[in-house]
Amino acid sequence: MLYHLYDWHHAAWEPVRLFVQAGQRLFSHPALPFSYTGMGRTAAAVCEMVERGTRRYAKPAFGFEHTTIDGEIVEVVEETVLEKTFCKLKHFRRATKRNDPRLLIVAPLSGHHATLLRGTVQALLPAHDVYITDWISASEVPLKHGDFNLDDYIDYVVGFLRHIGPGAHVMAVCQPSVPVLAAVSIMSAEGDKAAPRSMTMMGGPIDTRKNPTKVNDVATGRSFDWFERTVITYVPQGHPGAGRRVYPGFLQLSGFMAMNIDRHFGAQLQMFRHLVQGDGESAASHRRFYDEYLSVMDLPAEFYLQTIDTVFQKHALPRGIMTSRNRKVEPSKIAKTGLLTIEGELDDISGIGQTRAAHDLCTGIPAERHRHYEAKGVGHYGIFNGRRWREDIMPRVRDFIREND
Repeated sequence: MLYHLYDWHHAAWEPVRLFVQAGQRLFSHPALPFSYTGMGRTAAAVCEMVERGTRRYAKPAFGFEHTTIDGEIVEVVEETVLEKTFCKLKHFRRATKRNDPRLLIVAPLSGHHATLLRGTVQALLPAHDVYITDWISASEVPLKHGDFNLDDYIDYVVGFLRHIGPGAHVMAVCQPSVPVLAAVSIMSAEGDKAAPRSMTMMGGPIDTRKNPTKVNDVATGRSFDWFERTVITYVPQGHPGAGRRVYPGFLQLSGFMAMNIDRHFGAQLQMFRHLVQGDGESAASHRRFYDEYLSVMDLPAEFYLQTIDTVFQKHALPRGIMTSRNRKVEPSKIAKTGLLTIEGELDDISGIGQTRAAHDLCTGIPAERHRHYEAKGVGHYGIFNGRRWREDIMPRVRDFIREND
């Protein structure tokens, strides 16, 4: 019923959205003198803010057409090299003969699309042959294709690494840290030749008992049954995945927004001022960020609930009791894969120490192939996007991958 109310809400606002959209175009039309006045810009700004507050945000595109390698512009072609029911493996093929390390970026399946990592990919492209997991919203997957849970996620990671082939590297951004570590553990225990040469984990919940955040408190402060009763709903008719049980992306977004409501509210006010002042560049920057941030996807209920139970409530991985399809997950079996963990000092989603805990579990990796970095003054998003990522963190990731290639 929750998802139905959400759909009805948007349907009810559609006439208003169309009206203010027309108003915004009218009041900002360059042929009208009124659009150059303070009153005209204010009217256009009000219309745009109302339109943005009532729209559904579509999945953005990665949009990479080229990258710069050694000062030369190189064409980039985005291609799907493997397609599974709930995920596409994307490859950003560069028009170059360079033999750079192959890197699989495992994007989080936590409400936002993989395009949230656009800045991550962009910074890595010049020195890496990049692949990324492009997860499909559960509401877009017909019910006949079955369920998807945490074990399936682990299997997908194994399958993607095998497809890319031996000698690759893997990076887990936030949520995937646990399933990626589980996948590499299983591959290592089985002597799989496609086990990666290095794994980088950034702001991930390996052991959420360390410095728990508000997110962790919510996950442990409610019973498993409460989550299943309260936040799981059915996809309504009108969507390809009608009838499927999901954890809706709009609920996850609401939670993230509530954690920093003052900052997001202030950002909207600032954009309104930019529009009224005619500061188009600042307004465009705001649009780009929130067009991405407000575009969300639905999670399969089975995956979400199993993650709550395994990762946040039972702490199965750090306690040594995690299994996947009757296979014991033993990070101590990893011996030939280098480990880099990265944390942000101000991360309010994965607290300090939660990702670093992976080192205590991976006892089979030689000491010289362990590396940890704590980014001072950086929050969760800044670990993998923005100036600090490009100038400080990415070079460390690049160098570590090179050392283990």
